[in-house]
Amino acid sequence: MAIKLGFVVSEFNRDLTYMMEIEGKEHAEFLGAEVTETLYVPGAYDMPLAIKKMLDNGNVDAVVTIGCVIEGATQHDEIVVQHASRKIIDLSLEYGKPVTLGISGPGMTRLEAHERIDYARRAVESAVKLVQRLQ
Repeated sequence: MAIKLGFVVSEFNRDLTYMMEIEGKEHAEFLGAEVTETLYVPGAYDMPLAIKKMLDNGNVDAVVTIGCVIEGATQHDEIVVQHASRKIIDLSLEYGKPVTLGISGPGMTRLEAHERIDYARRAVESAVKLVQRLQ
């Protein structure tokens, strides 16, 4: 039976997260996993609620987050990623299911973000490996 993945995708910097989402789905298929559910959220900071809803439904074996947080003039990018990633870890532990971090940033330029599109592939790979090893 194929591993069922849920994707939570940030719409902020959608030109980049779209490419990340496509690469993530292609890699899931390559690994024999299936993306059965996708939820779109405004930004990375908004991901925990969507992750919780997906895990509450119980239809996925793991959740992959896909987002891109680019550096601005303030430290806002650091705050967004720090708090989102902390809650993502908390949800993974609370539900006993992998929730992997496919969010690039903080502290990167748009060009650096483009070079890190493979973060989605890495997050998919981590999700599949964790499901396989923790069953």
